[in-house]
Amino acid sequence: MTTTRFAPSPTGYIHVGNLRTALMNYLIARKAGGTFILRIDDTDPERSKEEYVDAIKQDMEWLGLHWDRVERQSERLDRYAEAADKLRQMGRFYEAFETPTELDLKRKKQLNMGKPPVYDRAALNLSDAQKESLRAERGNGVWRFKLDHERIEWNDGILGDISIDAASVSDPVLIRGDGQVLYTIASVVDDTEMGVTDVVRGSDHVTNTATQIQIIKALGGHCPRFAHHSLLTGPQGEALSKRLGTLALRDLREQGVQPMALLSLMARLGSSDPVELRSDMAELIDGFDVARFGSAPTKFDVQDLFPLTAKHLQSLPLSDVKDAVAGAGVPADLAEPFWAMARENITTLSDLKGWWELCRDGAEPMIADEDSDFIAEAIALLPEGPFDGDTWAVWTQAVKEATGRKGKGLFMPLRKALTGMERGPEMATLLPLLQVIRARG
Repeated sequence: MTTTRFAPSPTGYIHVGNLRTALMNYLIARKAGGTFILRIDDTDPERSKEEYVDAIKQDMEWLGLHWDRVERQSERLDRYAEAADKLRQMGRFYEAFETPTELDLKRKKQLNMGKPPVYDRAALNLSDAQKESLRAERGNGVWRFKLDHERIEWNDGILGDISIDAASVSDPVLIRGDGQVLYTIASVVDDTEMGVTDVVRGSDHVTNTATQIQIIKALGGHCPRFAHHSLLTGPQGEALSKRLGTLALRDLREQGVQPMALLSLMARLGSSDPVELRSDMAELIDGFDVARFGSAPTKFDVQDLFPLTAKHLQSLPLSDVKDAVAGAGVPADLAEPFWAMARENITTLSDLKGWWELCRDGAEPMIADEDSDFIAEAIALLPEGPFDGDTWAVWTQAVKEATGRKGKGLFMPLRKALTGMERGPEMATLLPLLQVIRARG
């Protein structure tokens, strides 16, 4: 059975880059009728915070990305320890004691010699006595996985055939000196034991994937199908990494972005399929194919979310937005006609408040000097209330007959006088809602 996972670290709020990974894995699982696991990567006790675990769940629930089960890596440390012991027994795990400064000097020396800046495996030559001495002097060392120096190959679901020479990669550190288990081994153990069949993640993980394939094989596991999506850039191709803090999902939610707008964009951005607003998750699932995504950096512009949000809101019935309409102050008896008027003229639900204030309080009229007599005559011709959907047509016809004005010269001055704006909703739907005019009628 197809099984995928999303494995965020609870060290901050998830952002659009994280969402891309989560959504792709979610859609693969759902399309195959499989299992989607939310796996909290909380092996770092210093940086992991429970408030971020809660926030991750809230953000995913807001988007409708419902997981089948939750796993916590902090509750599986014994499984990682067993895997580490197995690698030691196989001679594939060794302790190294270099300081960051010493490693940096080694890298610089290798670069100067025209060699790849990879770890030189000096620790493999240490005697037991030397190791004891270094532990006494520096504390416990890091534990590195000894790579087989051969080509690591796989067919990537997005990038195609990948081949990496393991000799060009440093033996990865899997356990830090303080005992903290790193993602590289924790992920391998989890993917193997949880039966993960498909892994989609960012292209910055390609080298990491290569080393993990060797670890998986060393531990006797089955390799998932890997796919590495392109990284997001800003709209001008600039690095997005520095701006991700302002693109947290909760910030987008606060700005009024609707879940289906965000999902519709992220489920197609960077693929050969056009970005189109989808009505529900089923449409996104049905049309998703990871093979249709490209490897080139993908431009993301947060402003693209707002036209999609506006279009989504236009499709909603009052029942889906009644709380927002009521929250804007609209009386229950006017909610239906108000939403019919406003839905075509808002970008986010926060815009409702401004439209209700216009309806309730009126607006500062925009009346050109040459139109002042015309407006006075027109107002005098306003029918008696109550107003309905036909009032605007009846009134403007009467004004036309009385003044001889027609077309834009008739309608625009009336709109500006009543709303203080040159454009906006259909006046036939807005006029019955204008409280000040209704009172006069």
